[in-house]
Amino acid sequence: MDLNRSILEDAIRSFLAEDLGFGDITSNVLVDSKRKGEGRVVCGENAVIAGIEEALVLLELTGCQGTTRAHDGDRVKAGTMILSARGPARALLGVERTLLNLLTHMSGVATATADLVSIANRESRGKVRIACTRKTLPGLRYFEKRAVELGGGDTHRLRLDDAVLIKDNHLELAGSVSECVRKAKETVSFTRKVEVEVTTPDQAVDAANAGADIVLLDNMTPKEVERSVALLEIKNLRNRVLVEASGGIRKENLASYAKTGVDVISVGAITHSALAVDMSLEIHASRKRG
Repeated sequence: MDLNRSILEDAIRSFLAEDLGFGDITSNVLVDSKRKGEGRVVCGENAVIAGIEEALVLLELTGCQGTTRAHDGDRVKAGTMILSARGPARALLGVERTLLNLLTHMSGVATATADLVSIANRESRGKVRIACTRKTLPGLRYFEKRAVELGGGDTHRLRLDDAVLIKDNHLELAGSVSECVRKAKETVSFTRKVEVEVTTPDQAVDAANAGADIVLLDNMTPKEVERSVALLEIKNLRNRVLVEASGGIRKENLASYAKTGVDVISVGAITHSALAVDMSLEIHASRKRG
C-alpha cells in the first residue's frame, strides 16, 4: 500500500504543524541553535513495527537524518532500538512527540493485526483472511490501513468508492436485496465488486442468488455463521461468493469464528481500539562538532 510522496509529506507536515504551532518555545529558550543532537528510538515491548518509512520522511522534513535499525513489518523484542536519528538538537526535540505518536500507534495497529492473523491461521489452517474496516480516525486512515497491511491483514475498502457495500440502511431506503444488487450490477463498473450485509442465513442465500460477489454476515454468533455457510453450500451457492463475518469479533472470540468456514473476518478494533506500543526517544548531545 503506497501513497504519493507529496501527499504523504503534506499529511506529515500537517501533523507537525498541529504540534509545533509557532515553535517549540521550551527548546528555543534552553537549547543553543547550533547544538547538534543524536537520538535513538527504543521499543519497550515485544511488537510488530510499523511507521518506520513515515518516520524517516518526518525526520527529513525537519532537517534531520534517520537510520533504520528495524524494518516495517519486523517483529522485535522489548528493548530493541528500531531507529536512530541525528540533526539539530532543537529539531529533534520538536519532532519527538509526532515521531513517537506515529510509530507507537501504527505499531500498535500492526501488532494487534498480527496477533489476530496468527490465531486465524492456526484455527483455519491459513484459509481465513483478517481485514480491518473503515473505523479509522479521521486523517489517519492511510497510516492505520498501512499498519494493518504490515501486520499481515487486509485493508478492505480504503474509501467508499472502492466497492459497493449494501448495508441495512441502504436496504431501508432503496429496496430489497435483489433489487439493490440488480441496480448496482447494472450501474457500477464490472471492475467493482458488490457486497451485501445480511443478518440471517436466509438473507445470505438471497444475496448470493441475487448475484452478490461477497456476503457479509453481520453481528452473527459463530453458530449462526456456520448455519449460513452450510445453507449456502446446500443451495450450491457457496462457491459463487466470498463470505465475510463481522461485528462483535475480537481477539477473545476470534478462534470460534475462524473455524466456521468463512473466507474473511473483519475486525474494527484493530484500528479504532489498538493499544499504542511503548516506545521512547532518547536524545543526547552529538559527539561530533558541526
